[in-house]
Amino acid sequence: MSKTRLLRGNIYNRYLPGIVPEPSEPNKKWWFIFKTGKLLVRNNGLAAEIPFFEEPSEIGVSTKFNLYLGTLDGYGCYAAVTDAEVSPQEGLEFREIRPLFGVLNDDILLLSFKAKQLAEWSRISQFCGRCGAHTGPKPDEMAKICPQCGLVAYPRISPAVITAIIKDDSILLAHNYKFVNNRYSLIAGFVEPGETLEDTVRREIMEEVGIKVQNIRYFASQPWPFPDSLMVGFTAEYESGDITVDGVEIRDAAWFKSGSLPELPDGMSIARKIIEWFKDNY
Repeated sequence: MSKTRLLRGNIYNRYLPGIVPEPSEPNKKWWFIFKTGKLLVRNNGLAAEIPFFEEPSEIGVSTKFNLYLGTLDGYGCYAAVTDAEVSPQEGLEFREIRPLFGVLNDDILLLSFKAKQLAEWSRISQFCGRCGAHTGPKPDEMAKICPQCGLVAYPRISPAVITAIIKDDSILLAHNYKFVNNRYSLIAGFVEPGETLEDTVRREIMEEVGIKVQNIRYFASQPWPFPDSLMVGFTAEYESGDITVDGVEIRDAAWFKSGSLPELPDGMSIARKIIEWFKDNY
């Protein structure tokens, strides 16, 4: 088995979603506070923790777009956004979420994903997309409602597929123009209107590397709040065709055996989880 550590938390292990806080909840709360996309954490040696206090003013931070998320271990959780000029007290700092993999507890990291996505949605949905009026929270569900025209806006979730293509004992990996260094990963892309997830798998693979696949099977899914994706993983078998990269998104693609893999995605991603499955089984 590979020693790569994968994200194995479950957002519902300790968390109960909610829309309105219960009067009986304790005064102290978990605060998922973001500044320019970075999360406020308290340093604790090699680990990090989400701040736990009554109000952000206790640490000299003013927030906007405070959004109740539910409870974690019985304590209320809030996602919030603060101004770029804010500097936290000593021992606290704003950090990118992805490097916090392995630093934050997995359950907390998954809840941070949700908080990040909802905080950004709250920030950009202040105005109605139909009439331009200020929106307000919908009291019975996670949504914004326009008091003028009644339009309801839900948090945006953008589904995308990511697929391991297997041919005999090899896997197809591709280098995207956006990838850093010489990293290779699986073929992925967003779902378009009118498509099933399987349709998207076939289309993306044909568009990006020019081959046909068969026996498409669901593998797993992962929330990916960069900014608002839901990654749906699949495996598929090679059917026909020669690799022909599109030259727009994909720079290079090739078949790799488990013993000679290139530089891979980081361990928290579903791409790496699927590749580790390939290594273990082929």
